Amino acid sequence: MAHARALHTLGPANKDRISALRVGISVAVPGVALLVLGRPELLIYAVFGGLTGMYGRTEPHQLRLLHQLQGALLLLGGVSVGVTLSVNHIGSWGLVAVEALLAGVGSWFSDRVRLKPGGPFFGILALGACASVPVAIPAYQAVLIAAASAAFSLLVGFAGWLRSRRWRSVPLWKLRAAASRRRADILIHASRYVIAVGAAGAIGVLSGSVHPHWAMAAAAVPLAAPDTVTRVHRGIHRIVGTFLGLAIVAVVLFPWPLSPLQLVPDHTTTVLALMVIAFQFPTELFMARHYGWAMVFFTPVILLMTQLAAPAQPGPLIVDRAVETFVGAGIGILVVVAVRLPARQFFSARRR
Repeated sequence: MAHARALHTLGPANKDRISALRVGISVAVPGVALLVLGRPELLIYAVFGGLTGMYGRTEPHQLRLLHQLQGALLLLGGVSVGVTLSVNHIGSWGLVAVEALLAGVGSWFSDRVRLKPGGPFFGILALGACASVPVAIPAYQAVLIAAASAAFSLLVGFAGWLRSRRWRSVPLWKLRAAASRRRADILIHASRYVIAVGAAGAIGVLSGSVHPHWAMAAAAVPLAAPDTVTRVHRGIHRIVGTFLGLAIVAVVLFPWPLSPLQLVPDHTTTVLALMVIAFQFPTELFMARHYGWAMVFFTPVILLMTQLAAPAQPGPLIVDRAVETFVGAGIGILVVVAVRLPARQFFSARRR
């Protein structure tokens, strides 16, 4: 019943519109620039760079800048590795091995610096998405698009400082304290990511899926929450929110009279690109308050920008996304329940 109630309960508001506006601008400006240049298929790289704006959403400007730089490193690392895998035509098993390894490394890094949102999810999502589409330009240019978008996002995130112009420096001891979690806890949590992401990818490959990276990304979702109960909540939200988001994708991509693509048949790529840009605002608006609702809007973002980069039949695309999400999130929940801290650490953590 607690899990059911969590599906229709919004968390408390905390300047969500401001953060959503920052992320929306960070994605919209590079996205519109690519549309003006006639290259909407490159939107996938600009979006992942623009997601830098999600980090440090309620922090003071100086700390936000630091955490956004660290978040940009995670995202650009994912884009760079993904583009490299795509250019070199690395097979599915190679993708699984690389993504599982980097999920563990990304978990260790994000826990050490206390990134919010936590975990390596967006980095490995960028890796899998970029590895799954052909690179239509030289690889370094794709990475530069993501880097330019991330740099613009950093400027947007720091722009509010101009109103007060107060330099609220972060004491070095606070940064050290933020990274002082027990090394064993961090390594155990990183091992969860390696196990969950690797198992989901292996099942995806063995089942013949052409999108095993979707299962791997979904498996990482529950692990980002702070405790077992909320991790299970998050996995359920991922499944339900994705399924509702796929209904929106079906309305857009399937050929029926009221589909946006049928109403303006001569501008389908422009419509898809504008929808990707528009859906990013509600995604961030709900990301902290209700993960399921955020996924309702983020699912079209991922599928529609993938469709721009590598067009595919909508039916199999939607079915694959649904199946991979269900399998991946289910594996993530199982790992959350099965791989825990040793009893001694668990009880000492509770006493603290």
